[in-house]
Parts: sequence; C-alpha cells; structure tokens
Amino acid sequence: MQLPMRVRRLGVAASGLMAIGAAQAGDAPIDRLHMANRISWGVDARTFQHVSQVGIDRYLDEQLQPNLSAPLPPSVQAQIDAMQISRTPMPLLVRQFEQQRKAMDTIHDAVQKKAAQEAYQKALSVPAREAATRSLLRDLYSPNQLQEQMTWFWMNHFSVLSYKSNIRPMLGDYENAVRAQSLGRFRDLLGVVVHHPAMLRYLDNDQNAVGHINENYARELMELHTLGVNGGYSQKDVQEVARVLTGLGVNQGDGVPKVKPALQAQYHRDGLFEFNPNRHDYGRKIVLGTPIRSSGLAETDEVLDRLARHPATAHFLSRKLATYFIGDSVSDALVERMAQTYLHNDGQIAVVLRQLFHSQEFRASLGHDFKDPMHYVVSAVRLAYEDKPILNAGPMLGWLGRMGEPLYGRQTPDGYPLGQVAWVSSGQMNTRFEIAKAIGSGSAGLFRLDQPNATDVPAFPQLQNELYYQAWQPALSMPTRTALGQARSPQEWNMYFLASPDFMNR
Repeated sequence: MQLPMRVRRLGVAASGLMAIGAAQAGDAPIDRLHMANRISWGVDARTFQHVSQVGIDRYLDEQLQPNLSAPLPPSVQAQIDAMQISRTPMPLLVRQFEQQRKAMDTIHDAVQKKAAQEAYQKALSVPAREAATRSLLRDLYSPNQLQEQMTWFWMNHFSVLSYKSNIRPMLGDYENAVRAQSLGRFRDLLGVVVHHPAMLRYLDNDQNAVGHINENYARELMELHTLGVNGGYSQKDVQEVARVLTGLGVNQGDGVPKVKPALQAQYHRDGLFEFNPNRHDYGRKIVLGTPIRSSGLAETDEVLDRLARHPATAHFLSRKLATYFIGDSVSDALVERMAQTYLHNDGQIAVVLRQLFHSQEFRASLGHDFKDPMHYVVSAVRLAYEDKPILNAGPMLGWLGRMGEPLYGRQTPDGYPLGQVAWVSSGQMNTRFEIAKAIGSGSAGLFRLDQPNATDVPAFPQLQNELYYQAWQPALSMPTRTALGQARSPQEWNMYFLASPDFMNR
C-alpha cells in the first residue's frame, strides 16, 4: 500500500518510527497529558481536566484506590445490563450450552447434524463477543482507568484462548473475577484463577488425576504465572505440583460424583469448580525443596502461598509490570526496588505500582512508549468520542483482530508480548493508517447498531479542540506539526494526528 506523501512525512513507517518521538515533557500541561495518557487507556478531555484540577499525585492515588461504586454512563450500563452474560449466571449459561451440545448427539441425519453444530458454535460465540464488548466499554468509559488497564494486564498474564472447548461462555465471569482482584493482593488473584473453570479447562487440569497426571497447568503455573522460566524450579517440581493439582476440575452437571466414604468430607464444589478427592493423589510431595504439609485441596493453597511469596515471583512480576508501563528499557535497579516492595507488602499490587509510578524511570519514559494495538484502538476512540458512547464495538474488535491482538485470542498461554518490537511492522502501520482514516473521517460504524439493516449517521470528530491546543500541541514534534499544517480538510487533519508518532506513543 502506497501511503500519501504527507502521511509518510510523519515518519510512522517502521524504519523511522522511533526516530521521531514525542516532545520531552516540559511544562505542567505536558506532564499532565503524558501521565494521564499512561495511567488511563488514553487521555481525553475529561481525564485531562480532572488531572489538572486535582494534580498528578492525587490522580495517582485515586486510580490506585479506585471508587468501585463509580458508575458508567447510563447508556453504557444499559448496554451491559442487556447482555446475556449479565442476565444469566455463568454456571447456568454453561449448562444450557452443554445441554445443547448433548442434544446434537441424538441427531443421526448428517445434514441436520451439521446445521445443529453450526448453530451451536454460533450460539457459543455470543457470550464471548459480549464479554469482549463489555471489556471495551469499561475501558472506554470507566472512571477507574487503572483498574481496567490492570484487568487487561492480568487477563493477558493469565491468558486463556476463547475457542478452546466451551470456554467462551466462561469468559465474562472469568474477567469479572480477575477484575475484582486486579489491584489487590497477587496471592488472592492467583487463587481466583486456579479455581476458575476457564483456566482449569484451558490448561487441561480437568484431565489431571491420580494415575493419569497432566502437567500442563503445573508447568504454566510456575513458568508463566509465578516464578518465571528462570525461577529456580525443576522438572521434578513440575511433576510434584501437577500431583498437588490432581482432582481440581470442572463439573458441568447438576449431580455430585460418588466419593469414597473416607473422602467425602474432602469433596468441595463452588459453581462449576469441583475438587473430587477420588481423583487426587494423596501421596507425599516435595515442592521447591520443602515437603507439602497439607492434605487434599488444602495442598493447592499451600503451594500457591509458596509460589506467590517466592522472591523469583516478585522479580518476575515486577519486571513484567515495569515493561507494561514503561516499555522494553527496564532497569534491573527498578525491578529490584519493585520486587522488594512486593515482598515487604505481601504482594499488594497497588503498592508495587505506586513504587513504579513514583520512580524516575517511569517519569522519564512518559510520552516515549509505543502503544500496542489495544492501547492504540481504545485511546483513539476515547479521544474522538468521549461524550458520545459507542453503540457497536464491532469495528474495534475487528481492528484488534487485524492487528493481531484480539481479546481472548492469543493462541499460546504466554499472553501477547508487552514490548514494542512486536507491534512496529510495516503491515501494522498500514492498518493503523486505515483505522486513523476511518475514525478521523467518519464514525467508522461505531454508532451503527449491531442489527440487520441498521444505519450509521456519518460524523467526524473534532480533534482540534481545547484539549489539543492546551496540551497536545505543545507536546508535538516538529515533523508532526509540519504534516498537520499541510492537511487539506479537518478529516485529513484528524487522520494525520491519529497516525502520528506522537499519538502512537504514550
């Protein structure tokens, strides 16, 4: 795709992208702009005005200790309330789909069976799309922007693939559970994930039983979720943790399994989560050089305590958090300070983030971290349509898919990469230009109801507004200012601005 000369002059092509960074933070408006842009999903006029009124330090305090009762705009909340995932409890929703799946087994006609299978798959996708839409609506309009960012971070850290098995109707509940602990204690968050059917199903722990050990979850629990690949554990530790996790599974039915009389007191069920003692390995276990003292389901809690409080976990999580909020250039000294804060505060996520946000390294990085697709899409829509809640998240979901970062779509359990290297290809830039044009020149379908024959009222945003002149304009690099001055229409100006290196940084 040959880009217009004026756009190419912005220097957004991959070869020259990082050579033209945003202006250095100087006066207070620029500081407030960059801070709000980093802590939120993308600065908008309301956020900037609020930071200007209360100051950066108080804004950070508000975001680190969010008001959980703060409402969404009424029209946005109404969209969420109307969703199937809001009206039907997750266990019931999963059971309804399971009944539909079992009904297909009774169909013998090949044509009818194929039609039933297609209808089943289509129905399964509805709650997944609702979960993704709800996630985007919260990112766009929640006043608790840091909580929503951390929800995405932890959903990426504890990644599950929506299209495996019947995980799709579990996604909304899984994200709610993660969101509730996103700024709390890491040990509590880890426990929520370990006991959620979405994770147990994704990493095959529902197939993990005494005599038939499945190590998938045990390995990822240590390598990806806690200690890190160089965290000091061995293959023997993986095997021992897998034995600890035997019996943790998913029960989609209404009944309870027959448990041996001597083990009945050990049986536990909560929603779809089930600990079946018949499937648990009660043998002696040693994890990270220390015996497991507990028995049954309590063994899992003992292992999670050990993993969550391990120094390797503190360092692994601290580096990942710093990379997410700063970028690729994270110093060992900052990671060490964050890790010590983690260990001294029992893994309190908000306290670790406070250490990060008040560091010189964080302040120096403001305005220079390249946005991944999620940040780019959400920040563009937040800036363009702050006071006009979208009616259709479909275009945003499509853009994320095209750029390789769809919600719940990572094929491997490691989550999407957090550094900028993965997102600066020429193809990525071309897609961003197209998104910038779609948003800058019209409503991009965001206000067309996701219904047959629905119409959209074309209208382009007014990005040359008070926020731009007060905060953005002083922060722009000279090449961007030059290119914007060559725009032949407000729509073209919008496109150039949204496609500029300055906007693509945060």
